[in-house]
Order: sequence, then structure tokens, then C-alpha cells
Amino acid sequence: MLISQKSKEIIDSCRFCWMCRHICPIGNATGQERNNARARMLALSLVEREAEPLSGVADNIYECAMCEACTKECVTGWDPVKVVGEVKLELALNGETPEYVNTMLDNIEKSGNVYGKTAICDALKAAAEKHSAKTDTLFVIGKTAMYNSCTNAKRAIELLEAAGVEFTVLADEPDTGYEMSFLVGAAQETKDVMSKAAEVFSQYKTVVAYDPADAKVMLREYKEWDVGMTAQAKTFTAYVAELIKDGKLNVKKGAKKYTAQDSHWLARSLEETEPIREILSACGEVSEMLLNRRDTMLAGNLIMNEYMPDVMKRVAEDRWINAKNMDTEILVTESPDEYELLSATKPEGIELMTVEEVVLQCL
Repeated sequence: MLISQKSKEIIDSCRFCWMCRHICPIGNATGQERNNARARMLALSLVEREAEPLSGVADNIYECAMCEACTKECVTGWDPVKVVGEVKLELALNGETPEYVNTMLDNIEKSGNVYGKTAICDALKAAAEKHSAKTDTLFVIGKTAMYNSCTNAKRAIELLEAAGVEFTVLADEPDTGYEMSFLVGAAQETKDVMSKAAEVFSQYKTVVAYDPADAKVMLREYKEWDVGMTAQAKTFTAYVAELIKDGKLNVKKGAKKYTAQDSHWLARSLEETEPIREILSACGEVSEMLLNRRDTMLAGNLIMNEYMPDVMKRVAEDRWINAKNMDTEILVTESPDEYELLSATKPEGIELMTVEEVVLQCL
């Protein structure tokens, strides 16, 4: 495989010690060893030694959520997710990406998003149109929320309005590059998409990313891949926490008990864990999941839901089990992916809310 020497070292250095086994949300959901980082590195070591064709591991590569739980737990300090990203690129360069991935890539080319959708809901469209004028702050909804979590994106706009923020929402919002990054890694096409977005974003002083996945790409991958952006990027959660701290959102503390469902993009990729707790503690009491902050467990990924919906359903159900075991009353999400998949599997007796919904209710 034409992957970096570093990735080859990661493959060869894996001790197959099973430390990553208990933390993999996909492996826990399927019960299959092939879905753990340990087994994936073993399979790739066979490819490296030409004992297995690259095409033979393609599906297994796309079963990885790239949530970095294994990386966080790796006692030898290696990064299996780095390997997965490079192998995705290798598959693409060799024309060996699975057909379901090719379908999503075709959707991006035709409609601008992996879901193949071309219209947003009327309510979100109307809310966004009120903020078409150029300001210093750009609010980026993101493709996932725009086409799958319309009501919540509209609430996020309403929350910024309540804070008196002057902000812009673009009718032709550029693709941040997250979808391409997840599907094919650091391909030139991915960098081209990112560069086009960064050029638009650089026309603003501040860019607030509603979706943690988009924020992760802006704050981490743009820098890693030398994509220049002069605007200051902020996560929506951190931005809302700032608005509360600065008194622009006058929240009233109530008696409700909230539990954060930490987004892995924020908690592990960006090491941002406290803003959501600052928000929730300003609105009520905070309780914790057993696996929280950097130990958080994935509750779903809507891109993966396009090709493995049954597994994503089980991933969300597993997280609800975690919540029930901790007597969670209200689970609060930061990610549109996780909200939608948790909403579809929500058990009775627990409430599900987004950050913006919590704050709007306590104003």
C-alpha cells in the first residue's frame, strides 16, 4: 500500500493487546472482532504483506467511525484512525472504494451533499433568509443539519437572535469538506473543496460552526492540510457558552437535571469538553454519564447510517442504555448526527434535547 511510513509503523507496532476492544462503539454494537482497531490493524498487516488484497478490507475500513476512541485508549500511543484515513485515500486512488461510497460521492457532485437532497425545509430557509446581509460573523449550518436536522438548525438561529448577535447565513453555504474528508481522506479533491470554503469563510472575522464535525475540519484539518483560513473558527457550543458568560444570554437557572452527550469530534479531536457543562450548569443541575468527556461513546453518524443503518441504530441504542444506567433525566446533544439517531431510538422516561433547545427554554 502507498501509505505513509508512519501508518506502516502503526500497523506493525500494534501489539493486538485488546485495550481498544471495550471502547469501540461499532465493535460493541456488532459483537464482531473485525470491527475493533486491533483486528483492523491485523487485516491491514496482511495486506501489507500481500497475503490479502486491499479490496478485501474495503468494507472493514468503512465500518470505522473514526471516533478516535481506540486512539485515546491505545497504551502504545499509536493512532489507528490515521491509518484508516490513509487507507481510504489508497482505496480511492486505486478505484476500490465500495459502491455505496461511490454513490455518496456522486451525490456530493450532483447535489452538494452525501444524502442527495436538494431542498431544505421552509422554516429553516425563512429563518436563514433573514440573515443574508454581510456581517462580521458567519454562522455555518453544515450539510448534515441543513438536510437532516432542520428544526434544530432553526432553533440555533433563534438562539443567536435572542442574544442580539449580528450574523450572516449564506444561501449558498459552501461545503466545509467534512464529507469528502470522511469518505476519501486527504485527496486533492477534498483539499480543493476545503480551499473553496476557506476562501469564503475568510471574508468574515468569525465563523461559528453549528456541527461539531464541520468545526473539527476547520480547526484541525485545515491546519494539518495547509488550507489557509484567516477567520477565527469557533464551535457553536463554545460560542453559546461565551454569550452566556458575557451576559448576552440572560439564562435563569432551574431545577432540571441535564446530562451531556459529549460529541467525540469536540471532546477528543478538539479537546473541548467544558463549554457544554458551563451551559448546562447555568440552566440547571448537571449529572454525568459513566463515559463522559474524552471517554465519551459515539451515539451515531449519519453518513454511516447511509450504508449501515442497522448498526447505527444499535450504536444509538447502546448509548441510551448507558444513559438509563446512570438515571439520566435529560440527555443533551451537541451533534445533529447524534440527535437524529438518538431521537429515532429514544426510550420512554428520558428526554432528549439539543444545547440550543436547553438555553432557549431557560431564557
